Amino acid sequence: MISIKKIKAFIKSTLNKITFYRLDKYLNYRFEKKKFYQRKGYPLNLKQPRSFSEKVVWKKLYDRNPLIPITADKYLARFYVKEVLGEDIADDILVPLLSVNEDPNDIPFDQLPDSYIIKPNHGSGMYMIVDGIKPDPDKVIDKCKSWLEQPYGIENNEWAYRNIKRKILIEKLLKDERGQIPDDYKFFVFKGKSRFLYVVKDRLSGDKTKSSVYTPDWKRIQVQYYHDVGPDIKKPPNLDEMIGIAERLGEPFDFVRVDLYSTGMRIYFGELTNYPISGRARIEPLKFDFEFGSYWEIKPFYWRESIKSYKGFIEKLKKQSR
Repeated sequence: MISIKKIKAFIKSTLNKITFYRLDKYLNYRFEKKKFYQRKGYPLNLKQPRSFSEKVVWKKLYDRNPLIPITADKYLARFYVKEVLGEDIADDILVPLLSVNEDPNDIPFDQLPDSYIIKPNHGSGMYMIVDGIKPDPDKVIDKCKSWLEQPYGIENNEWAYRNIKRKILIEKLLKDERGQIPDDYKFFVFKGKSRFLYVVKDRLSGDKTKSSVYTPDWKRIQVQYYHDVGPDIKKPPNLDEMIGIAERLGEPFDFVRVDLYSTGMRIYFGELTNYPISGRARIEPLKFDFEFGSYWEIKPFYWRESIKSYKGFIEKLKKQSR
């Protein structure tokens, strides 16, 4: 039973976030600009954004492509993958979905395997891994309820998450041939063209997360992007296939990051990320922030023509989500 005190604290926190969002918009995003400067070390230019980071912020504030909220929803994104790639390819790369629940009390614990991952569909950084040791259902339910109570992205002006119908997803826990969490390949796709990617290895090993940045033809880029710089990584045998998948999924967007996993020869879809690190990632040397930004043409309403082919799909998902 949730206490009255917790309910009041949740309502206060939510109202504070909504008030903050509206106030920041009214003040011409003064707080957004302050956060940007604190993290990036240079002023945010929204009128003529040049760097990759500036353009991510511009996207948060002004890009209203109807596909963005769909792809930000970890559940609906699965339908987008099927729409773009077709049922056969989608079934091959989508991580098996074990359960979907709006009420955590309905999670079928007695029907789940020994290993799986639990996460909400409406945010980032919230997950629980179960691997061999059965969890306490009450603790899992309480954690899931706390996730579902949290509005995500409001304080960072991340519009896409605002109206997602919240759910708890339980998926198969992926492992590679070593029995480890597979390597995570994050493709930065601009107008359907992959320009660079970074690889995250051994994310849950207990060591500090590191990443290695590459061009699509596997030339190392000596840049620190968000994480500490990682080691040289052998080119994966299925790189071309991953690039093809990423570019097809990214085609309707001026920019989107497509996250894929490789377990060796097998590829799995991770997620589509519209606002990487909310536009505040550490990118050093700084020149790469502007070089990466040069791949991205900011064009308001770029999506109006291409979105016509997705109109029926979008309407179908809207009805399904009610």
